Order: sequence, then C-alpha cells, then structure tokens
Amino acid sequence: MTRLLLAPMEGLADDVLREVLTRVPGYDHAVTEFVRVSGTLLPRRAFARVSPELHAGSRTSSGTPVRVQLLGSDPACMGDNAAQLARMNPAGIDLNFGCPAPLVNRHGGGAALLDTPEVLHAIACEVRRAVPRHIPFTAKMRLGVGDTGRALECAQALADGGIEDLVVHARTKTDGYRPPAHWEWVARIADVVDVPVVANGEVWNEADWRRCRAVSGAADVMLGRGAVSDPFLARRIRAGGETEPDREAEWLELLPLIGEFWRRVLAKVEARHAPGRLKQWLGMLRRNFPRAEILYAELRPQKDPLVVAHILGCHGVPVLKAAA
Repeated sequence: MTRLLLAPMEGLADDVLREVLTRVPGYDHAVTEFVRVSGTLLPRRAFARVSPELHAGSRTSSGTPVRVQLLGSDPACMGDNAAQLARMNPAGIDLNFGCPAPLVNRHGGGAALLDTPEVLHAIACEVRRAVPRHIPFTAKMRLGVGDTGRALECAQALADGGIEDLVVHARTKTDGYRPPAHWEWVARIADVVDVPVVANGEVWNEADWRRCRAVSGAADVMLGRGAVSDPFLARRIRAGGETEPDREAEWLELLPLIGEFWRRVLAKVEARHAPGRLKQWLGMLRRNFPRAEILYAELRPQKDPLVVAHILGCHGVPVLKAAA
C-alpha cells in the first residue's frame, strides 16, 4: 500500500494543526515546518519549539511519527545542528530545498539552492555524517528555481549525498503554488536516483491521488494543502473507495476537531491572534465543506475570542473543555 505523508507547510501546519489532522488515521508520518539554521548551533529548545512532539517520543498523541525539517545553506553548520537534533531522537530528519518564500530565498535557503547542486550535495554529505543510521534521513526539493534544467542533477546530488528518501514537489520555485504540478518530472527523477521518490503537489482528492501515482509512477504521495482543506482525505484514500464523500457526516465528525484546534491555538498564541488562525483553516475547509463557508462568513469580521467561542458553540463546535 502507498505511504501517505503529511507535508511541511510553513505558516500553516504547525504542531497544533498536525495534532488535529493526525487524529484522523491515515498518515505514515508528518514533517514539521522548517527549523532555520543560520550560522550558529541552535539550542535544543529551538527544535522543540517547532516540534514539541520531540518531548513525546517524536509522535503526535495519535502515534503519528513526526520528522523535523532543517533549512540552511552552510554544510558544516547544517551538520552540527543535525547532530544536535539527532541527540533528541527525532522520528527523522528532513532537509528543505523546496521553500519558495522570497525572504528565505534571499538568504540562500530553500528552493534558491536548486541552482547549486554542489551545495545540495555538500549539505547532504555533512548531515549524513552527523545523523545515526537508525534515524531516517530525507530531503524535499522542487524542480528548480526558474526552470527544470537542473532537476535531475539536484536529485542525484542529494541521493549521492546519502539521503534515504526524496520528496519532489513537482513545481519550480517560480511556479510557487500555481497549478499544474508537473508529476511527469517525478518519474524522470525516479529514473536517475536509487532512493524512493515521493510525489507532492496538487493532490486535493482521491482522483488527484490516483492520477498523480499514474503519471509519476510513485508509490508514495505527500499531501499538503489538500490535507488541510480535507482532513479526511488520507483516510478515504486508505479505504480505497471511489464514491462521493458524505460531506455532512464528515462535517459533524470535524466539529470536535475544530474545537480541539481552537483550544490548542488559544493555549499557544496570544488571544488576539487566535481568531486569525482559526479563520485561516476555515478558509481552506470552505473548499470542501458548505457548512464551513457559513461558519467562516460569521467569524470573518470577529476579532474577540469570546465572540468567536460563542459563534463556534452555536454551530455545534465543543469549546467549553479546557485546553490540553
């Protein structure tokens, strides 16, 4: 059976959303937002801040393993920080060569490094030397910066550097998140490397998942925004059904998860920031759940957490239980 992985999504899928999404069975593992490595040896608390799961066996409460992602451009510093992280016994260590954010790229991180495969190779080699063999060591890349001209070279550089799995987000940095995803390039990359290749990009439903596997030839798929907008996608893929989902029944199942998300957000961030986080997720849920559209419309103008909690309760979201 295919592996299904929950993608790292900077500014979206933090530990709170990972916890909620993995309450629905289906994921083999999740990957965190990136930990930025920029010239210094980070203290352990820096890794735990991004992945509190490190204090719980590197798993969510449902038992889903969580791999920690590193982003940086200095090979030696990346190796030192990987060694520091490895001492915390993460479920895996992943390298980020896919982030398209201008701020990250201006400082030589993420997808900007895809113009320099020799740097990718050097980073992978240093991290490989630092990471014990019992800890999975993987990487995620895009197809290039502005074009796909060096995609194969970059993939080979990472594989030769010692990564064990390669996730390919099938777009360039310039593409950003605009469709389509070029899944055929995943197949081309798989032809030239000797490590498993995982397809990523534009998988919003079961039909997309089937097409992605057919075009890419990849057995394994990483779900990103599709998983956030449809928390039951991985479970339905596992079930193998091809019938239309019952969105009303799923919405009722989703209500306690929304309540859990709200409680955990309130426990993590300042109260004034909590409504924005909730609206961000509801805005994505609107893609699949008509009831989310209604709830989002009511919450959109609201900034007071007490008012938000009242509206959630009126929609059947359990909000009275204290934060975990």
